[in-house]
Amino acid sequence: MGSASKQQPTKPAKKSNVRPSTADRRARIAELRAEEQRRDRRNKFIAIGAASVLVAAMIGGGAWIALDAKDKKDKQNAAAKAPIDGVQTFDKLTRNHVATKVTYPQTPPVGGDHSQVWLNCMGTVYDKPVENENAVHALEHGAVWVTYNAKASAEDITTLSTKVKTTPYSFMSPYPDEQGAITLTAWGTQLTVDSASDPRVATFFTKYVQGPQTQEPGASCSTAQ
Repeated sequence: MGSASKQQPTKPAKKSNVRPSTADRRARIAELRAEEQRRDRRNKFIAIGAASVLVAAMIGGGAWIALDAKDKKDKQNAAAKAPIDGVQTFDKLTRNHVATKVTYPQTPPVGGDHSQVWLNCMGTVYDKPVENENAVHALEHGAVWVTYNAKASAEDITTLSTKVKTTPYSFMSPYPDEQGAITLTAWGTQLTVDSASDPRVATFFTKYVQGPQTQEPGASCSTAQ
């Protein structure tokens, strides 16, 4: 008898030890770099977009501020040119420096000869009457002088004091002898009102604080020299 042939067992396949080719590695690196570049471009576009929005907002805001400032300036210029109902004006006022008391035709005085020393008029509120001659010199420098008598209410006095304290080239003092409750005076110019709430008060300040009536534009209104 012939011997039967024996079947040989199947050997397991060996694992491949072949490494990825250089071309494969380069392709993978290129893919990673391309993805990184796409991400960088997205981030750049986002940053540019955000910056554009911010710049547009700044430009828009700046334009609005400029327009608002121009509008306020235009209103001030219009107020300065418009006449104020009830204002009295006086001309041919002398401007000599004197060392004696002066008799003024207006009460309070609106100008004329005066002391060589002016009152501090940088938003100063005096609680007692001041010397006419010193006050008139302050008017010459472009200040507005607010005076009041016993007819003015405590509320009016407080309102006017607040206005003066926040307005350089203005000052305020009681003036018992004046006719009206409240008088606003600039050089050669005067207005009498019954209440601090009268809208002409604000208009008078706008027009005459360092206004066209100023005899010495730019002169100091702080401590007299």
